[in-house]
Amino acid sequence: MGEAKRRKQLGLMPTVHPFEARMDADGQLELLRGPENARLREQIMEALRLSQPYGPAWDSEYRTHYVMAGRPDQFLETAEDVYRIPVPPHRRFTGELVQGAVTVEAGLTFPVEGGHVRLREQQHSFNGERWEGFPANLDPGRALEFLLQHPALSELGEVVGTFRVEHWLEGRIDIEPDPPEELLEVMEQVAREWHGETPEEWAEVHHELLGAEQDGPVPIARRMLLDLRRPAPLRSPLSMAFAVRGNVEFHPNPADSTYTLDGESWLPYGDPDAEPQEDGLVPELADFFDIQTVTVTVHADGRVEWAEGDIPEEHAERLKADLQDATGAGQESDWAAWTGEMLLGTFAEELQVPEGAALPVPVAVRLDIPVDALTDPDPLAQTFMESEVSFDGTHWRDLYGEELPEELSAFASGQGAN
Repeated sequence: MGEAKRRKQLGLMPTVHPFEARMDADGQLELLRGPENARLREQIMEALRLSQPYGPAWDSEYRTHYVMAGRPDQFLETAEDVYRIPVPPHRRFTGELVQGAVTVEAGLTFPVEGGHVRLREQQHSFNGERWEGFPANLDPGRALEFLLQHPALSELGEVVGTFRVEHWLEGRIDIEPDPPEELLEVMEQVAREWHGETPEEWAEVHHELLGAEQDGPVPIARRMLLDLRRPAPLRSPLSMAFAVRGNVEFHPNPADSTYTLDGESWLPYGDPDAEPQEDGLVPELADFFDIQTVTVTVHADGRVEWAEGDIPEEHAERLKADLQDATGAGQESDWAAWTGEMLLGTFAEELQVPEGAALPVPVAVRLDIPVDALTDPDPLAQTFMESEVSFDGTHWRDLYGEELPEELSAFASGQGAN
């Protein structure tokens, strides 16, 4: 019996399952060819879901490769210049699920239980019929030169959320405020990768951040501030993004990270000479997470409402007048203009409004106002944050949810008005 055949029968040789999959611009996957076993098929799908960008993140990746291939015929000065590069909505992947392999062969690989998924080829298509890929033999130095010559490379994606992640060496991870459910698992994995996935990595990363000797004490827990950003127009090799998962860039801030050796006193990485903070946060971060707000509902007809006791009576009339003036409530054309600008600003990348068309006008908007601002003489427009809208007075749409409100779906980018 040949050695290879004997090793395979003994389970010592890797088992290879070729596959072909497609993904659309929104991240929807279809496995066209692969193993029949449902668990193995799900391993392939999960590896692609976690590793491949979609939505604006796919736009950013494609346009970056487009620029690195030297395709633009002019300098890209602004984000708008970059956004004019059309992005194909279809991708096709070929590769293998490899089980039992000890070594990893060349190509993009992603670990799964019992092996890894290896991608051999990725192609893209504008119509789902004609497929092409970027040249695989691009000179890395030349490709980087092409990218660095464009001023738009310095543009950053918008911050859409900041979270405090508390990670204990024993494994527990707590996140404040509560992240969207679909991001919880991803944020926990990013935290493990940032802090170290084994006790050895945990200690090594800690000492590197601290600039200390490797045999020093090891913290039992660490905290970091994690900014979530929309993908930048172009992905810069100098970007501070630690990871890109799906449609989000993750930006840890080492200067705002803290650690504890005893579970009570916390020390900042950014200032090794700082005094320990018993409350777990340096003062600046404690203030950041201690902002109390009240919710106020402003109606198109001019009504302004809040829960009883939320607003001091002596300031009620002034606040009503201030909010009516800031939002145009009670004045049909002013309200329509203000809400239109608000919706366009919030969903800038998701909306495309044809010339002459108008967005639906909400009948009410909920605002979150810092308590400290209620007695501040400055206009409230400088402090309040729009959080929800209603187009019928009954159903409320989260302005910072993952999906575009259904009332605006007719204006989704690429569709136009019906």
